Amino acid sequence: MQPFDYTTLTAIRGELVRNWIPARIEQVYQRDRFTIALALRTIKQRGWLTICWHPQAARVCIGDPPPRTPDTFTFSDQLRHQFKGLALTGIEAIAPWERVLDFQFAKRPGDPILWHLYVEIMGKYSNVILTDANNQIIAPARQVSSSQSSVRPIQTGQPYEVPPPLTGTFPKIDESCDRFRERVSLIPGQLQRQLLKSYRGLSPAVATEITTAAGINPQETTENLNDADWDNLFIYWQKWLKMLAQEEFYPGKTPQGYTVLGWRENQPTDNLQTLINRYYSDRINVEQFQQLRHQLQQKVTNCLKKLQRKADNFRTRLQQSTEADNYRQQADLLMAHLHLWQPGMESISLNDFVTGELVKIKLNPEKNAVQNAQYFYKSHQKLKRAKDAVIPLLEEVEAEINYLQQVQTNLSQLENYNHTEDLQALGEIRDELIEENYLQSNRPSQKSQDNSQPHRYITPSGYQLWVGRNNRQNDRLTFRTANDYDLWFHTQEIPGSHVLLRLEPGAVPQEADLQFAADLTAYYSQARESDIVPVIYTKPKNVYKPKGAKPGMTIYKHETVIWGRPQVISQKSKLVS
Repeated sequence: MQPFDYTTLTAIRGELVRNWIPARIEQVYQRDRFTIALALRTIKQRGWLTICWHPQAARVCIGDPPPRTPDTFTFSDQLRHQFKGLALTGIEAIAPWERVLDFQFAKRPGDPILWHLYVEIMGKYSNVILTDANNQIIAPARQVSSSQSSVRPIQTGQPYEVPPPLTGTFPKIDESCDRFRERVSLIPGQLQRQLLKSYRGLSPAVATEITTAAGINPQETTENLNDADWDNLFIYWQKWLKMLAQEEFYPGKTPQGYTVLGWRENQPTDNLQTLINRYYSDRINVEQFQQLRHQLQQKVTNCLKKLQRKADNFRTRLQQSTEADNYRQQADLLMAHLHLWQPGMESISLNDFVTGELVKIKLNPEKNAVQNAQYFYKSHQKLKRAKDAVIPLLEEVEAEINYLQQVQTNLSQLENYNHTEDLQALGEIRDELIEENYLQSNRPSQKSQDNSQPHRYITPSGYQLWVGRNNRQNDRLTFRTANDYDLWFHTQEIPGSHVLLRLEPGAVPQEADLQFAADLTAYYSQARESDIVPVIYTKPKNVYKPKGAKPGMTIYKHETVIWGRPQVISQKSKLVS
């Protein structure tokens, strides 16, 4: 992940000062344990200032509005209490080349500063610290005890101390080309590495951009550079320093991430805040998506293994219960031929009542014929009772297996993160598993009021086709969204998504539309890798949810079967809404 370096911080600070100072603080919301959002209102606009101290994605920028879920963090409570009725009147850098900003709050512009919010963007040591006007720490986002750091503990009630000053040489705009060349080439080595060793305040991304803009490979050794290379390198070095001094930046996207210098091949953008917010939000979402998906897959797989073993055990017991009729037959034969029994017999062969074939019956030599027959009758009754008890238990376990296979299919369809909707859909699966007691939650349930949206496609005739991404969406599509004119699709006896072909009154889908819907239904099912898959479709009014059924589980009637071809579906056909 590209670090939020000093150059980016300078660009962000410049834009914030120009466009958002002064601003009234209207609301404080903490998204998670690393991110707070301050609602700012100026005369011209309103926005949310995101301040994040995540170890890999610490940043400051104007970001997205927070979700409509309760904020249960104590740090944001402190900020809400102290910032109520105040304005953000200044954003200052505490020292040259330091990645620390001082957000200053007062009743109105020009009034004495009442509170400071120090935002320290320093990788894994990033922090946000609230102090009063005398710089006494009121609330740090992350407390640092003396046992954790003997150099700079951060605790409530202590005076705020700036981070230890950086050692080494800082870039200077008045430094000569010869002195710059001498410093960088003093010890031979890779150019990018030597730049980082020679100067403080320089990030690997900026060093790479400067060398690349100068037409030099960042991995080239300083010994191989000629005079022209050094001249070009110094030109872009000076350009970088002038951009910092004048706060003139050219933000844009790059294949590796983003740039604020604009020298490399990039997609220019006018909105630096959106660029930074989108880049880091997406990277954090990808990380969360991968972790959550792995956790859910592991849990569902383990649960399915346990249930399969339980089902196999029940099937074995059912198989054994089929011997119940044999025990009764043997008991009846024995009672009908008591006169043939002799003391000490270990077995007896008797003719079957129906077929006349000989049936060999094992006997207990210590019991007489009547006692052996009673034993067979009792065994018959015991196995019969076991069968009656096991059948509903097996049905219950099989229903649970079907449900988890449906969840497993949903997870397999959410393979990669492409949009925030993907993470939201995955979060709904997690919440569903918590509700169904497959997962435990350490925190109180915080359901979002916003529902994730289904996949949307366009059929050959222009009709919309909606595909559920998880069981919650499946239920919403089938029992809330669907109207009397739509058609409902699902793979026949195979776990998969609910698919809805949206039709207007009087509309009649063509054969190509039905085939496209069947192909897509097969694609979003457990049988995705098959060549052809049986798919059914019917009116939504013919689809029912059994009483007590788990999310996404339905029964249907009056269905029509059509064969779906999942291999012909391409992701390119998805409608981006």
